Amino acid sequence: MKYAELANAGVFDQPVYEPGKPIDLVAREHGLDPDSILKLASNENPFGPSPKAIEAVKKIALSLHLYPDGACTALRDRLAVRHGVDADWIVPGNGSNEIIELLGHVFLRPGVEVVMGSQAFIVYRLVAKLFGADVVDVPMKDYAHDLVGMAAAVTAKTRLVFLASPNNPTGPANDPAEIAQFARNLPEHVILVLDEAYAEYLEENVDVAGLVNEGCRIIGLRTFSKVFGLGGLRVGYGYGDPELISLLQRVRQPFNVNLVGQVAALAALDDDAFVERCLRANAAGRKQLVEGVQALGYEVVGGDANFVLIRVGEGFALFREMQAQGVIIRPLAAYGMPEFVRVTIGRPDENVRFLELLEKIRGVASARTEAGALR
Repeated sequence: MKYAELANAGVFDQPVYEPGKPIDLVAREHGLDPDSILKLASNENPFGPSPKAIEAVKKIALSLHLYPDGACTALRDRLAVRHGVDADWIVPGNGSNEIIELLGHVFLRPGVEVVMGSQAFIVYRLVAKLFGADVVDVPMKDYAHDLVGMAAAVTAKTRLVFLASPNNPTGPANDPAEIAQFARNLPEHVILVLDEAYAEYLEENVDVAGLVNEGCRIIGLRTFSKVFGLGGLRVGYGYGDPELISLLQRVRQPFNVNLVGQVAALAALDDDAFVERCLRANAAGRKQLVEGVQALGYEVVGGDANFVLIRVGEGFALFREMQAQGVIIRPLAAYGMPEFVRVTIGRPDENVRFLELLEKIRGVASARTEAGALR
């Protein structure tokens, strides 16, 4: 008997998330020096981790034989202060992705529906399918969520509505006031999952705690993987009504956030100077990339996060050519956007390297087209 004969039927219909290839693997495949490879595929902070987080990790190194605090007490207390709530509003996660899965454990099953944008973060779809829920896609509007369309898609079967602002992989954010009104108008059997992975890049965010106090069913998701530069440690959290959070705590695995991650995240929250420096550099880098890409004749969406969206024609072809020359970007065919690529905003020199390679590849493609026409 094969293992497949013992597996749940739904496993065979479950899509598999494909992350970008690691730098070392790309180097081996293409015969490149790993130090020469530029990764602009995963929206990591190009300035590295928070310096305060690095120092905190060094200090904790001799305690790695100890289990972490299973309740994440210190981190939850600090996050509670940050959001002006009590600690029982906070649930820690192995990245905010885990909170998405915990929501699936509690609320999703065959026969219920999940509403999301058609080009929303693909993990929402993966989790919905994992638990047998039906996905209701709503077309995006100007690369952001169509809140009117999403409201119209809600039915008596809807349990969760996923909304990322800014949206990944397209980039734009929705107006916080419009999101708040959207939350207020949802029926009581629906929970709004507001993915705020890129919240730090916005000047204004939705007042999730205020909406909860109004009686809205909403949970905010945050991560330390972006502006804080801690993607390798996988630390995230959800915050919302303590009644909702207590249900997520019931299905959370013990010790889901490791010791190093807890210590680093706690220190990073106090590294305001680092965050401000990264935000200023990101804004300048967005301008640099947008203007450079436009000068080459491509459509580009600058968005509101730490990446840009570019229509290049054949996204996978550009991804393949760039990767062979040591620059890793993200093709978006999996999102139904085969003509696009997503490019993380890098340091100034990294942005220049990307733009120069894009121009070079475009020139080669143009020459091939002209040669073919002459034949």
